[in-house]
Amino acid sequence: MTRWPDRAPLGGLAPRRRLFVLVVTAVVLALAASVAVSVGREYAVPPKADPLALGPVVLVPGFGGSTASLQALAVRLRVVGRPAVVVELPDGGTGDFSGQAAAIDHTVRDLIRHDDTRSVDLVGYSAGGVASWLYLQTGTTAPAVRRLVTLGSPLQGADIAAAGGALVPGACPRACQELAPGSSLLARLGAGARPDIPWLSLWTDQDETVTPPDSAALPGVRSIRLQSVCGGILISHGQLPTAGLAMGLVLRALGTKPLPVPVPGDCSRLQAEGVGRPVLVGTS
Repeated sequence: MTRWPDRAPLGGLAPRRRLFVLVVTAVVLALAASVAVSVGREYAVPPKADPLALGPVVLVPGFGGSTASLQALAVRLRVVGRPAVVVELPDGGTGDFSGQAAAIDHTVRDLIRHDDTRSVDLVGYSAGGVASWLYLQTGTTAPAVRRLVTLGSPLQGADIAAAGGALVPGACPRACQELAPGSSLLARLGAGARPDIPWLSLWTDQDETVTPPDSAALPGVRSIRLQSVCGGILISHGQLPTAGLAMGLVLRALGTKPLPVPVPGDCSRLQAEGVGRPVLVGTS
């Protein structure tokens, strides 16, 4: 009877060496599976945000990327028990908005991965609101976002960006160019469906940077002109993240109730809530 050679891969090994190779192979495969699961969890699309889960708040600065402009609001949010993170934007917040949206995506991914976060709220100040809008259309982690508030954001463009690009092209970097009314970015954002989450846009009619100021009043988005709540109140563009009225509205908008629809009688109460002053019973 002819005896054929053992063609099994390990057939020529001694029993002990064969056992050793099998054990090492099993360990390597187990490690590979563990890494695959880890990578899958890191980059998987998160489940849709729980509307009742109050998670951390991600704050997105405006053109120039100054995180200092949002520190007061971040502190106020932390005082009421909401962890707050200010995004560090690439290129000092002057580069293209796709890079800024990616930075938001990275920040949210870190929160989901490390803190077991079930939902995230977004606050975009000035051009940071445009970056947040783009992120909601393109970000892998966007389903984890529960609510959005924008502060003085040029959602329909800013005349100053168009003027800067026309008069001094070299002085208008990529983000500035993309904020010009009618830019390809704004046209693409405007043509898309609005994010399927509660979105409140706050703006002041004394905005000297975003002109016209009602560029922040985007069709299909709840918007509030601050002077309609506190008649004659003086709030400039730079004061939007620190004004008591704006902060009070942000706190209410990031709760679990429907977005606020304030009336003039709410003026003093909202201001007090924003800066953390006690509200006397019987006052507005």
